[in-house]
Amino acid sequence: MSISDQMMKGLLDGAILGLIAQGETYGYEILDKLKAQQFPEISDGSIYPVLLRLNKKGYVTSVSKKSITSGPQRKYYSITQAGINELRNFKTKWQYLNNGMNNLMRSVNDVN
Repeated sequence: MSISDQMMKGLLDGAILGLIAQGETYGYEILDKLKAQQFPEISDGSIYPVLLRLNKKGYVTSVSKKSITSGPQRKYYSITQAGINELRNFKTKWQYLNNGMNNLMRSVNDVN
């Protein structure tokens, strides 16, 4: 099922902040975790602009570290206090919106 770009943009910010809040992580690991949670339509190219935007807003910080295994350095992201505040705000808005949508959808008869 295709999700509009605007919907995905807003959801990705909150989802990625939520994952980073669980502990320091890097882009590819974030992508794997989103896919494991069945988050729709995620590509490598969609993660990094979000990480850059979150960094510019001061919600996350990043540090480059040598890979534990072989390969290039990885940029690891951690959440800041501003990011924690934004995540709390996102969760409140999401719960409000999700509750309203669930109520609405329960009241709609099946449409074929």
